[in-house]
Amino acid sequence: MPHREYHYTDRIGWIRAAVLGANDGIVSIASLLMGVAAAGTGHSGILIAGVAGLVAGAMSMAAGEYVSVSSQSDTEKADLARERAELAADPAAELEELTQIYVQRGLDEALARQVAMQLSERNAFEAHARDELGMSEVTVARPVQAALTSALAFSAGGILPVLSAVIAPVAIAPLVIPLVSLIVLASLGALSASLGGAPVGKSVLRVTFWGAIAMAITAGIGKLFGISA
Repeated sequence: MPHREYHYTDRIGWIRAAVLGANDGIVSIASLLMGVAAAGTGHSGILIAGVAGLVAGAMSMAAGEYVSVSSQSDTEKADLARERAELAADPAAELEELTQIYVQRGLDEALARQVAMQLSERNAFEAHARDELGMSEVTVARPVQAALTSALAFSAGGILPVLSAVIAPVAIAPLVIPLVSLIVLASLGALSASLGGAPVGKSVLRVTFWGAIAMAITAGIGKLFGISA
């Protein structure tokens, strides 16, 4: 009886968009709040900046993901249309091309041709899309899914620094906001690594390090402008 295997490639699309969105939400909004708080802004000003940044960031993430992934999708569709036309125009040449792909992957000529013929008889277009172009149902670009995932993830990540700013008194906000944000970033790094089957420690270190750098630089700029004012 064949054993069941679990792989992570079917999660690549939404994990990438979700992690990017949540990480960007936490770092962007926390850094924004740190800069505003360091400049000496009052509690209401900090909250207004946080909410405005949250809404603008979510919309920007959605638009950016949709445009970029749509461009990828357009390229994929153009390649598939070209491949379909080539199969219709010269199937023999396409069969030879598929054969040579399998030869390059380690099969001998006779077996490679047999495999290419059997796969072509079953579904030549699918075989070329997968083995020549590297496309499959798992890796296909999904613009709407990427846009929605990124916007929701950005909002979910960004709301946490805003809530910490709501709860924390202005005097200790510059301490509470980065502390909460770094804890959430570490948790996000651990979760994304677990979902993707990657090393947890490396992922946690990566997201917390760059998050801390971003918040420190923004706080420094806010302090500089606050003093200048």
